[in-house]
Amino acid sequence: MTNSKVIALGIIVLSSLIGFDVKAQESTNIPKISGAMKNVMWKGQLYGTIHLDTIASKQHLYGLGPVEYLSGEILIFDGIAYKSTVVSATEMIVTTDYNLKAPFFVHANIEQWEEHILPDSIQSIQQLENYLDELTQSAQRPFMFKMNGVVKSATIHIVNLPKGSKVNSPEEAHKGKTNYFLKEENVDILGFFSTEHKSILTHHDTYVHLHLITADKKQMGHLDDVVFKQGTMKIYLPK
Repeated sequence: MTNSKVIALGIIVLSSLIGFDVKAQESTNIPKISGAMKNVMWKGQLYGTIHLDTIASKQHLYGLGPVEYLSGEILIFDGIAYKSTVVSATEMIVTTDYNLKAPFFVHANIEQWEEHILPDSIQSIQQLENYLDELTQSAQRPFMFKMNGVVKSATIHIVNLPKGSKVNSPEEAHKGKTNYFLKEENVDILGFFSTEHKSILTHHDTYVHLHLITADKKQMGHLDDVVFKQGTMKIYLPK
């Protein structure tokens, strides 16, 4: 084989390896799903389907879901796993821990993000959902996204099912659920968007599942209602 052929072959091999690495990196952006919300709500499958400590790569890891037996909420934000649990009607505790299991969960390793300024016209979760649906028509779906800024007001909840409870309906699953109300808080929000995972990772009437954590890391939960403060919010989509 001539030197020119060897060089050409080397270039082809190197190009294919680079292409493989890029594709491998891109594939980590694809959300990985464990369990299903409907199995928890209607079949009472409250046990963990994933142990977070078994997720191989914690680098730039993002994820959300409830704690097994609906005993709290989980948020993984850039490799740090947060757990929130109810103390009282007005108090919660937020800790960091990977020794957690979830009955349904979604996670992805996302290293690079594309920043967008959230339009001032987007004030609510429904408007956010519509905005994302329009913005990502040609993008890879489903996807995770994150947000940062100030909320004028927000309602978050933590599931807090009494120990030993049996669940056969959403109403029973939400027994003990505790709501918390926020005002003028700087927050991070992690979201999952999909048009194909209703009752799997999102409720039957929405394309999004959102968890919020305050900047001081003292409050975290599932986001139910929000009013975004105009001119403060940024939204980040996977590159």
